[in-house]
This record gives sequence, C-alpha cells and structure tokens, in this order.
Amino acid sequence: MKKIALVLAATALSATAVLAEDAAAPEVVDTDANGSFSLAEVQAVYKAVTEEAFKAADTDGSGELSADELKAAVDSGAFKAE
Repeated sequence: MKKIALVLAATALSATAVLAEDAAAPEVVDTDANGSFSLAEVQAVYKAVTEEAFKAADTDGSGELSADELKAAVDSGAFKAE
C-alpha cells in the first residue's frame, strides 16, 4: 500500500511540474483574431525572434504561425522570453 501511495505522489508531483512549466510560459495574443500568430504578435512577447527564426518555425509556409508551430518553437527553445 505504501508503494502505491509513493507512486501516486510522485506522479502528482511530475504532473504539477509540467503544468507549472506551461503556465509560466508567456502567452502570445492573437490581436487580429485570425487564428494564427504574425511576426509582430510573436515579437510582442518574444522580442528577440528574428524574421529568419520566425520563417524557420513556420513549417507550413503560411507566413504566420499556428498554435502548434508556436508551441513547437517555444518548446524547442528557438523562441525565448526575455
């Protein structure tokens, strides 16, 4: 019974750490409400993002980032908040 309690406690702590990490990430706002993120919208939060880095994150070549593309760039460390 103690082993089960320890496993559950460890799992809860791991989940809490992941949620806290996501909550700590700054939020990019879709100011024009078009469902994607422009370079200007991204740079409002991630000021050091260059046009080149933005284009590299835009994997579908749409000229804007989807929520998934933005998350991938942030998760990979390509976009860092200052």
